[in-house]
Amino acid sequence: MERTYNKLVRDNIPEIIKKNGGNPFFRELDEQEYWEYLLKKDEEELQEVKKASSREERKQELADKLELLIAMASYNGFSLQYIIDEANIKKAKNGGFEKKLLLEKVIER
Repeated sequence: MERTYNKLVRDNIPEIIKKNGGNPFFRELDEQEYWEYLLKKDEEELQEVKKASSREERKQELADKLELLIAMASYNGFSLQYIIDEANIKKAKNGGFEKKLLLEKVIER
C-alpha cells in the first residue's frame, strides 16, 4: 500500500518509518519551501489542538505547536528566548489574556 503525504515531518520520522517496515521517500526542502511548509504545518497543528478532547491530548498538541514555533523562530534567525522576551515586552505594554476579556464593540466619540 502506498500513501502520499507531502507534509513537513520531524527529523526522526524517516527512521521511525523504516523501523516499522516502511520505505519512506523524502527530500530536503529549500529555504522558501521550508517556510511555506512551516506555515502549512502550523495550520495543521492548530486543527489538532482544536480536535484534542482531553487534557493529555492538548498537552501533546501544544508541545507540537511549541516545537513548530521554535522552528519558525529559528528560520527567521531568532532564538526561542528572544521570542519569549518580545512576548514579555508586549505583555507588559498590552497585558496578557488572563482576564479572558472579549471586546464586543467600541463606540467612537
